[in-house]
Amino acid sequence: MNEQTQRFIRENANKDIRTLALSGSKYPDVDMPFALDQIAGRQTARKKIPRWAAIDDVVYPPHLSMEQCSSEQTALYKVSMVEGETLVDLTGGFGVDFSFMSGGFKKAIYVERQKHLCEIADSNFRVLKLAGVDVICGDGVEYLETLDHVSWIYLDPARRNEHGGKTYAISDCMPDVTEIKDLLLAKADKVMVKLSPMLDWRKAVADLGNCVSEVHIVSVDNECKELLLIMQRDVAELKVVCVNNDEVFVFGSSDDTSSTESTNSSTAPYLYEPNASIMKAGCFAELERAFGAKQVERNSHLFVSEHFIEDFPGRKFRVEKVTTLNKKYIKNALDGIVKANITVRNFPMSVEQLRKRLKIKEGGSDYIFATTLMDKSHVLLLCSRL
Repeated sequence: MNEQTQRFIRENANKDIRTLALSGSKYPDVDMPFALDQIAGRQTARKKIPRWAAIDDVVYPPHLSMEQCSSEQTALYKVSMVEGETLVDLTGGFGVDFSFMSGGFKKAIYVERQKHLCEIADSNFRVLKLAGVDVICGDGVEYLETLDHVSWIYLDPARRNEHGGKTYAISDCMPDVTEIKDLLLAKADKVMVKLSPMLDWRKAVADLGNCVSEVHIVSVDNECKELLLIMQRDVAELKVVCVNNDEVFVFGSSDDTSSTESTNSSTAPYLYEPNASIMKAGCFAELERAFGAKQVERNSHLFVSEHFIEDFPGRKFRVEKVTTLNKKYIKNALDGIVKANITVRNFPMSVEQLRKRLKIKEGGSDYIFATTLMDKSHVLLLCSRL
C-alpha cells in the first residue's frame, strides 16, 4: 500500500466505517476499499483475535472472511487437541486456526484456492514469524489426492451456497466430507472437521459413520460457536466433550442415557441452568449421574439440588421463593421487585408475555425462571445468582 493509504488507516483506526466510506472522494490517493477492509478488520480483531490486532503489519481480508474466521479463544482450544509431525489445513481461509495450530507441528501446510487469501496468509504468517509453514494456492481436494500421509488434516468446509446463503448440513458444504472421508482417513492419522454449531451432532455423526471418535461442542461466554468432529480409523467408542470457557464436561456414547427420576420438589434451595454446550449436547441424564442434581421435569432442562454443586457446568442460583401463577401469590412473591432477568423453560408463555403480565422490566439482580414441574404445574422460581 502507498504512504497515503497507510496514514489514512492509522489516523482513522477507530472511526465508523460507513462514515469513512462516504468521504472517500476526499482522498483520491488512498486505496479506499483496501483501507476500509483494514480498519474494519482490525476493529473486529480487537475482540475476536486480540493477539493479531496488537500487531500493526497484519493484513485483514474483506468482511465475509473476517465474519467466518475462528476467534482466538476457539483457535486456542483446537491447539490443546492437536500435535504431531505434519498438519495440513485443506480450507485455509484467513488462516487463524492454522496459525495457532501450526505451533504444535514440525511442518504445517496451508491450502486455499482463493489467491487473495493465500497472499494475505503468506504475508501474515511471515509477520507472525511462523516456522515450518508452506502456503499452497489450489483446491484442497485436489491437493489431498497427491498428499503423503500426515499426522493431522484440518478442514472447515464452506457453509454458503452459490447464492451466498448459509448452509448447515454436511452434504451441503464444500467440500462434502461424506464424499471424501475415506480419502481423508487414508491420508492422515486424525482428521478434524469444523461444522456449523446449528447442526445436530448426532445427525453429523450418523452421516459420517463409525469413523468419528470425538465430538467437541465449543461455546464462548455461553454462546455455542463451533461443532468439531475428530475422525480416525479403528474407533472403539465415541466421546462427547462439552466446552464453555473453562467448563468442560465429557461423556461417552455408551453411557446410559436414560434419565433418572425427575423431582417434583419446588423447595430445593439450589437451581442450575446448564451451559450452551450442554444444552446443545442434550446430555441431561449424564449430568444427573455426574453431579447428583435432579431435573425439575424432563423437558424443562433445569436442575435442582439440596446441596450446592460448585462445579456444575452452567449458571448457579439460590432459590429464594416459589410461586404459582395465582395473582395473589405472585404479588406476595414479587414483593416490590420492579426489574428481573426472566428465563422461560417448558412454559406456556413467552418471556415478553410473562414480563407484561408481571409488570416487570428487564435487568436488575433478581432472576425468575418460569417452568413446569413433574406434576405439570407451572411455577415461577425467584432466584439470586451465585
